[in-house]
Formats: sequence, C-alpha cells, structure tokens
Amino acid sequence: MEQREIGRTGLKIGTLGLGGAPLGGNFVDLGNAQAMELVLAARDAGISYFDTAPWYGFGRSERVIGDALRGTDYILSDKVGRLLRPGPVENPMDFGMIDPLPFHVVYDYGYDGIMRAYEDNLQRLGLDRIDILLAHDIGVFQHGEENARHFRDLADGGYRAMDELRRAGAVRAIGLGVNENQVCLDALGIGDWDVFLLAGRYTLLEQTALESLFPACRAAGTSIICGGPFNSGILVGRDMWNYAKAPADIVSKARALAEVADAFSLPLAAAALQFPLRDGLVASVIPGPRNKAELEQIIAWFSTPIPSEFWAALTAKGLLAEGAQV
Repeated sequence: MEQREIGRTGLKIGTLGLGGAPLGGNFVDLGNAQAMELVLAARDAGISYFDTAPWYGFGRSERVIGDALRGTDYILSDKVGRLLRPGPVENPMDFGMIDPLPFHVVYDYGYDGIMRAYEDNLQRLGLDRIDILLAHDIGVFQHGEENARHFRDLADGGYRAMDELRRAGAVRAIGLGVNENQVCLDALGIGDWDVFLLAGRYTLLEQTALESLFPACRAAGTSIICGGPFNSGILVGRDMWNYAKAPADIVSKARALAEVADAFSLPLAAAALQFPLRDGLVASVIPGPRNKAELEQIIAWFSTPIPSEFWAALTAKGLLAEGAQV
C-alpha cells in the first residue's frame, strides 16, 4: 500500500488507515470479539496505520487496538485533551456510546493534563509507544463558549507538553484531531504542528478546507489526515451528516454526486474514499468500518479504478470547489 510522509518528520503512513471510533462502540453495538476481528482483518489486509482516542468507548477502543497491535509493526495515532476518571456516566447514549467502560471525561488541554493523558493512554493501550499525538476536539464545534479557555490552556502549556514529547522522541509527530477548519488555523499561530486529522471538511461532499486552511498548511509544512471521508455516512447511502440527520441541502448534493457516479457505473463511496488523496497535502484517509464486512467493502472501493472523465464531470457540474485537485 502506498505511503506518504507526515509533514517533514520522515514518518510515513499508509494512504488507507483504520479509524477506531466504532471499535469503542460509538453509535454501533460492536462487541470486543468483533472489534478484535476487525483490527486483525485490517492488519491482514496490509493496513498499518490505526487511529484511536480515549473518547471512543471511554477507553474501549484503545484497549482492543493495543491488544491487536502489540508485538506487531504499526503506526498509531492517539489523542489527548480528555482524561478518563472512574465512575460511569448515567446515560452513555447521550454521547453516542454503547456499552462504554465505567469512566467519564474531564477536559484538560494544559501541560499537566496532556502529560497525564499521554501516560494514561499508553497504560490502556498496553503499548510502549504512540507515533502521532493529537489534541482531540479542541474548538468551538465541541466546546462552544468554553473553547476560549481550553484553547488558552493549549497555547499556554498543552502545546509545550506535546512539543517536549516530540523533541524527546517519545512521539514522532504532533497535531490536532478535530472537525473544523478555524481551530487548525488558530493552532498554526501557537506552534509548529506536523499534521491535522481533519474530519469531514475535505471530502467529496465538502471542500471548505481549501479556502484558507490548506494554503496555510502548505506554507507551514503541516500534513492532513482525512477522517470521516463519508461525512458520517451520507456518502454511503445513510441519512447522517456531521454526526446528525442530514439537512435537505446536503441530501440534495449527495444525490447529485451519486447521479454522476451512476452515469459512470461507479460506487459513490469509492470516489469518496479516493478523492481526498488526489491532493498531495493529504497523507491518509481513515474511514471507520463497523465490522469486518464493511472493512472488506472499503478495501474494494479503495482499489476501484476511477477514470479521469469522472472527476472532470464533477468539476463541469460545479460539484467540486475551485482548487480541488482532480
């Protein structure tokens, strides 16, 4: 499988990775045995880059990924900014969690919180290294008015902790794992970041990252990992977008994209997977399959030949933003 370098680190990751949210039971009833089967199947298929976070099942995703990867050759990204404290939440489905571990989240983007989260992650993983460390869900999308305080904590201490871990060789790359463009632009003003794992903002459906973020990242030498390439499912025929029911305008655009794909006898999902990687700034795309069968389908989509005429048709119909690389 093709690999691309993260920033200027020398660290290369596979262009197709595995997103670990479903492994923690996020919006899907996935048992531990099924989750393990999924990770092992990804490994067997040649996938070597995996992403997880404490948020995913309040530690469940980290535990299964650690158990599956221990003793193997892997590249792993994990996230900081949330600490897990003992004591279950009363209604885990309020957070989209099915059968999470008995913990609750405390946000802490400060120096001590980042260092504690990094050590805690290693313990839950049962691994001796994390390759890419990402500050998770900083931004207004997650925190609203509280984000000003959290971002100040990151700027005043959290970034320094992450940079120290990078300089010490404990991690090889640092960045953010977020859903919005603006917080990435803000972060470029407080430090030197290797990569942003950006979910949903550079996909076949939406290319808002082209407006300001991608030019800024090119100038800074910061790579992009594309999370959520199916925009929460709307590009594989579901009715979800941005973690909620898709509004009418989004449904309409998805249908327009599907009509072009149908005209070329292409699965829309194959185009959605491959589109972000046509831009050299993007190092990897990481869908989150919910079971082994979905993983196998994703691998098939990823290797589906797509003619240049298809991309030209999307451009001609105005379905791609100006500047989108096709």
